Amino acid sequence: MKKLASLLMVSILGGAITLGSYKLFFDEENGTFFSEEPTATESLIQANYNAERTYGTNVDFTTAAENTVHAVVHVKNVAVYNGPRSWADIMQGRTESSKALRGTGSGVIITPDGYIVTNNHVIDGASELEVTLNNNKTYKAKVIGADAISDIALIKVEPEEELDYIPFGNSNNVKVGEWVLAVGNPFNLKSTVTAGIVSAKSRNLNPAATGQSFIQTDAAINPGNSGGALVNINGELVGINTAITSMTGSYVGYAFAVPSNNAKKIVDDIMEYGNIQQGILGIRGSDFTRAPEMSEEYGTTQGVFVSEVTKGSGAEKAGIKSNDVIKKIDNISVNKFSDLTGYINTKRPNDTVNVVVLRNGTEKEIAVKLTKLNVTQLPIGLEVTNATKDELKFYQTENGVKISKTLSDQYAEEEFVGSIITEINGEKIYDIRDADEAFKSIERGSGLSMTFIDKTGQKQRVIFR
Repeated sequence: MKKLASLLMVSILGGAITLGSYKLFFDEENGTFFSEEPTATESLIQANYNAERTYGTNVDFTTAAENTVHAVVHVKNVAVYNGPRSWADIMQGRTESSKALRGTGSGVIITPDGYIVTNNHVIDGASELEVTLNNNKTYKAKVIGADAISDIALIKVEPEEELDYIPFGNSNNVKVGEWVLAVGNPFNLKSTVTAGIVSAKSRNLNPAATGQSFIQTDAAINPGNSGGALVNINGELVGINTAITSMTGSYVGYAFAVPSNNAKKIVDDIMEYGNIQQGILGIRGSDFTRAPEMSEEYGTTQGVFVSEVTKGSGAEKAGIKSNDVIKKIDNISVNKFSDLTGYINTKRPNDTVNVVVLRNGTEKEIAVKLTKLNVTQLPIGLEVTNATKDELKFYQTENGVKISKTLSDQYAEEEFVGSIITEINGEKIYDIRDADEAFKSIERGSGLSMTFIDKTGQKQRVIFR
């Protein structure tokens, strides 16, 4: 009997210990520790632990949403028809002063006096711009400047009072897996906030467009979100929502934003210089994914392989050579070409960057002074440069780029060099960035027309098939 009582007592005690251990384990899993009097150090550690838990279901998005939703606006692109254009226009009531809505999007207020960042494709071709705030106040807006290549535009309203705005964050510090909010006006639904994570960085959606470098997110972005804000949980602007990849035209899990550092640089250029100050490293190169045979030779699968160094460029002057592999720039890892171009696009001519290259198995750091992008090669075999004001005045045109060299035998150098290209496929060309963009937007197999003014002052039009 005594033995049975002893066994019973041991069982009860063992059960109590097991239950107590389970209770302690369970409560520790939930971040609760039972102690009669925690020490000051324990309390501080626990407070810091709780403060740093900015992930999972414990993340509170309400503050970020409240701080940003009033600074995101609805942008309407309105076209004005100055006269009857067709029988269909007349039937639809379009008279001499009729208006039509071309499209809508979003915009982000970045200063209290009414400067707003949006996408270039949101405001492109607008006769009038209408901006509606979250409080339903509507203003007319004017375009301050735009850049089609980065798809960033700066517009301005004249408010009666200071407006809520979103401060720029540092998109270089954004991490994959970090929570972000997309704020905008999808499907004309004003002030919509969706949440997701940063899915990837330095995405290039078009292999032909080497300057692209998007933040990818799975926060729901739909038509109408273009130009809206991508913000972190601190309410800082880390991107301008720009594009989705979808077979249906609506969100399917992939969305892309222009990094805030790139957008801010474009905005600063427009406000300070009136145009885009494009700094270049001065190399041609590729990812190792495009040259897998080089991976084994160089002992790496990541980086940018330098195939050519431009004469007179900052890269050449600093000592970068063909067959170098760029691994870092300003201590930022370069795994692919879009990492490099995405960072360079935040810099201006005469800025200095520190480039780490792999050469003959040894890493070497080289300081490079960026030069200005002032010449480009068009795929039709012509090299063009920005025309000066005097050259444009001489040819009596307001826009155009100058042909500086022929790269194909099909052109007579004495006839073409010095001529001014004014239009490509009917679109006016103002600088070499416009010329590059015009060719990138041409669909494969489609025709091409180019208008230029020759050295005799005659306007010529060439059609390529």
